[in-house]
Amino acid sequence: MAEVLPWQNSPDPHATLDRIVQVLNEGGLVAFPTDTTYLLAATASVPAAVERLLRHRCASEPLALVVLGVAQAVELLPGMSPMARRLARRCWPGPVTLVCPGGLAGSANIPDAVKEKVVVEGHLSLRCPAHSAILHALHELGAPLVVAASSAVAAAELPESATEDAAVILDDGPCRFGRSPTVVRVEGDCWEVLHEGLITREQLQVQAVCVIVFVCTGNTCRSPLAEALCKKRLAERLSCPVEELPQRGFVVLSAGVAAFDGDEAAAPAVEVARTYGADLSGHVSQHLDQHLAAQADHLICMTQGHLQSLISLFPHLACEPRLLSPSGADLPDPIGQDEPVYRSCAEQIWQDLEALVTGLTG
Repeated sequence: MAEVLPWQNSPDPHATLDRIVQVLNEGGLVAFPTDTTYLLAATASVPAAVERLLRHRCASEPLALVVLGVAQAVELLPGMSPMARRLARRCWPGPVTLVCPGGLAGSANIPDAVKEKVVVEGHLSLRCPAHSAILHALHELGAPLVVAASSAVAAAELPESATEDAAVILDDGPCRFGRSPTVVRVEGDCWEVLHEGLITREQLQVQAVCVIVFVCTGNTCRSPLAEALCKKRLAERLSCPVEELPQRGFVVLSAGVAAFDGDEAAAPAVEVARTYGADLSGHVSQHLDQHLAAQADHLICMTQGHLQSLISLFPHLACEPRLLSPSGADLPDPIGQDEPVYRSCAEQIWQDLEALVTGLTG
């Protein structure tokens, strides 16, 4: 008979977590609540426990590894493509399962017998549910969990076979959404929905775009010009209007490391952008915060000073910040100067964007 432990209303949450980790390390199965459905889980370090999970798996569905986040996923599967990492970064923790090609890293502390069960036809399914119970357990274990999905929405509705095999059921009542996660297979830069659950294809399309952020100091001169001119060059390269760039997979933004939110672009910058067929009249400055920096696939700086600021402020970014100039030269700040200085600045940006746009669209 499974031991049922409350989660949110536990009289001693630390003792509950210790008990869960103990059971998993001893090879027992634990039924966890998640944001979507309850999951029956075993630690990936115990082959016998993983073997018992197989009887609860739907014939058409492989076992999945539950990880603490993107960093652990990449550690286990170093070959995760940039697209897979992008979707993981933006959709986790959350109701999305990523199916990626490749085998587990040789350094992963997972027995070969378990690797054989979770790597199916050269693909690995990865999840990171948005629920504190399973995330806390993963943090304490230091290793991924292997899970078999259940269609139950509350602990009391777990299948009889699952309750018989589970050593502990962690009861947190009905799951938040009560729907299955969306399953997405990612091959290189391409993705397809294998099963549409809570997250729709349209929502995934938004999360899959490549986000480019240009960075300067105040976000009123250089980075807005770079944003506007990059949009123009990308649209020309893709033969589409600037407004359609998100549908073509690109979102171009700008921000400043010392910007005040809400300022307009400098008037000479607006005028110079117009000569290139770009519009800066509606620009509103924004400060580069942790959230925006974390969502960026490309952080493009105007100077070495901006680059060093980003490295110092955000040491764990998903992308490596770099300079706009391929030669590594700083782009001087035109603020307070006459329009010819802004025109020279724009000309340099336009030239430097050639390599960037070629790389993005190549």
